[in-house]
Amino acid sequence: MGSRSRSAAVLLLAAVLAAACNPQQMARQAGGKTRLSIATGGTGGVYYPYGGAIARVISEHLAGVEATAEVTAASVDNLKLIRDHKSDIGFTLADTLDDAIKGHGVFAAGAVPVRSLAVLYSNYTHLVAHASSGVSRVADLTGKTVSIGAAGSGTELIATRILRAAGLDPGHDLSPVSLGVSQSVDALKDGKIDAFFWSGGVPTAAVLDLANTPGASWRLVPNDDVLESLQSRFGASLYSRLSVPAAAYAGLPADVAVVGVSNLLVVHQEMSEQLAYDITRLLFEHQAELIAVHPEAARLSLATASTGSPALFHPGALRYYRERGHRKE
Repeated sequence: MGSRSRSAAVLLLAAVLAAACNPQQMARQAGGKTRLSIATGGTGGVYYPYGGAIARVISEHLAGVEATAEVTAASVDNLKLIRDHKSDIGFTLADTLDDAIKGHGVFAAGAVPVRSLAVLYSNYTHLVAHASSGVSRVADLTGKTVSIGAAGSGTELIATRILRAAGLDPGHDLSPVSLGVSQSVDALKDGKIDAFFWSGGVPTAAVLDLANTPGASWRLVPNDDVLESLQSRFGASLYSRLSVPAAAYAGLPADVAVVGVSNLLVVHQEMSEQLAYDITRLLFEHQAELIAVHPEAARLSLATASTGSPALFHPGALRYYRERGHRKE
């Protein structure tokens, strides 16, 4: 075999081995299209339908690109998937993102190389309790069986922080279980848990289901009493006070004050500038299509999308915001 033939054979073998070692990358280029995976959350929350709408907009309006929304455990899981190049785009809560870029907490093995595209909307920390549980504030969860969110979710992170801010040790002062929001609703209906945490937009489909279930006995518990403690420990920029409107869920007698935290759409820092630019552009150019799927998409605004991220913004996203006159640097 000549030297050129041997070189060609070596290159071919290397390509085959690379593809075998990285099947995700091979799949993303299959059929001449770039395939993007959007890491969202559980089917009962906001991330999944919102992500599905973004996937459809990308697939229909960006030539040569096809996107798919994937069910995940949400924020923590999503950032790990992006870190490992298993997903390209992900939803995350700001406090989880802050830990990820600093290499803190569950990301202690190393900082996640992630960049933001947009600040989307704020999450409301739901603390839902059975009406007979006697829970009227976070501290009342002592001795109760409480779902603190799915393992690997942003809900789990903020629930743990809120419990500690209220002076409770999640591992000793209560019986924690790890359930997604849909499973938490079912468990509350069946009397298997006393309460559950959920960090999500309003309305959240699973909580709507609970509110609209005939005979369901539940209440939304205020949790803003721990806000000052959270801000003191983690910084004033991550957490805020929000009110769940009484009109959000059937049966709420009044607005309920809760801890709020921002949601962001993020990508790996290695995403090309043009692709990041195009995805950001599509969020705004086709916002009406996103709103038609979930009302939280209406909160996306040029005035707020490019500020307040713990992570740096992707250069492609910054280019779009500069063109629209919302970033000067």
